[in-house]
Amino acid sequence: MRVLFLTASAKTHLYGMVPLAWALRAAGHDVRVAAATDPSALTADDAARTGLPFVAVGQPVDLGAMARAGAAAGGPRPSSEVGANATQTDYVDRYLNGDPTGELELSATAFRFFCPPEATDDLSDLAVEWGADLIVWDYMMMFGGPAAARRSGAAHARFVYGVDAPVQLRVAWKGDGPDPLEAALTAASGHTFSEEMVLGQWAINNMPPWTWRPDGAEYVDVRPLPFNGPAVVPDWLRHAPDRPRVCLTLGLSTRDVASVGISFDDLFDAVSGLDMEVVATVAGDTADRPAVPDNVRLVEFVPMNALLPTCAAVLHHGGSQTVAAALEYGVPQLVLPSNFGNQRWWGPVAQAEALDKRGAGIHLGDADHLTPEGLRSHLVRIVGDPSFRAGAAVLRDELAVMPTPADAVPMLELLTERQRGG
Repeated sequence: MRVLFLTASAKTHLYGMVPLAWALRAAGHDVRVAAATDPSALTADDAARTGLPFVAVGQPVDLGAMARAGAAAGGPRPSSEVGANATQTDYVDRYLNGDPTGELELSATAFRFFCPPEATDDLSDLAVEWGADLIVWDYMMMFGGPAAARRSGAAHARFVYGVDAPVQLRVAWKGDGPDPLEAALTAASGHTFSEEMVLGQWAINNMPPWTWRPDGAEYVDVRPLPFNGPAVVPDWLRHAPDRPRVCLTLGLSTRDVASVGISFDDLFDAVSGLDMEVVATVAGDTADRPAVPDNVRLVEFVPMNALLPTCAAVLHHGGSQTVAAALEYGVPQLVLPSNFGNQRWWGPVAQAEALDKRGAGIHLGDADHLTPEGLRSHLVRIVGDPSFRAGAAVLRDELAVMPTPADAVPMLELLTERQRGG
């Protein structure tokens, strides 16, 4: 088969696809990756360093500018309305009973930004000229993947990161007439709307089955495997720490295009003086900060698959790739979703609540409501209470029995043949 992967313009999204892309290549299939580049979030060189052939489509985009414009227009909003101690069921109820119209409208605008008309045209040309058999598209690229598949005759599958947010939004929407995504996709495509424009012919889900998903949708489950891009393991990481090590990371996409909503001063004040080594992957953002605690090691980047096995806990923003990496190594998680309301729909809040419910982590609530003292007490608790490590080990073992990317290849071959009438 010839398999074309289409990713949003962010390294973290591409990196989530890389293990499956390489599994297909190792099975003898031809693979290419396509995206609109972004000068700060995903360059052509970034993509090429995965070892996969890359094709840039359309003109470069600027996700940072989009995020800043959205923040200026809407301002920060609490990411939840039910409190940090609510259960996952409470949050799912909110998904189903809330009004996601604004988020659907924002999604329609943002998804079009990720894949503007010229990118869709280039992608369709590529799929036709190359003769793609299967297009695997990032769920944020619904304006490009289904259109290219329709024109080329390829089968197409949606690649889902974490919680299936577009489906959650559409399940929760209770307005009259077509939802905003349906209206935007119909207008952009010039074709009658079909659910395949949003859902794909099937979905590839690389998060555990206990993460929220709707009834009735067809998923191919694939175990998430951490891929961090090219990296050299530093000498200090080769040796076991002499005290508990904690990873503090805001994730690639958060650092590149958005804000987590809590200051680095507060984060560092929370850990100052603790008998822990804190590895903070935020050096590029805090290089001019005059006072960094003695127990904090600042690094611009370190591969999570080398760092996390040495850690007693990880404090992060709730990104799906960071969640998956911590699950892989059985590391308890402190999750601090940003203070923007769309986190409620896009996964960090639901994932944080699921980890909390399973005893493998703590949901810290809204970033703009968290004090350094509160964060400090939670950090001491999660490192000192062995039940969190035990809970994380259970989730690690559950993850280990999921189909690997290599295991999933035969199913993708079968579904592609079926959709193409073979």
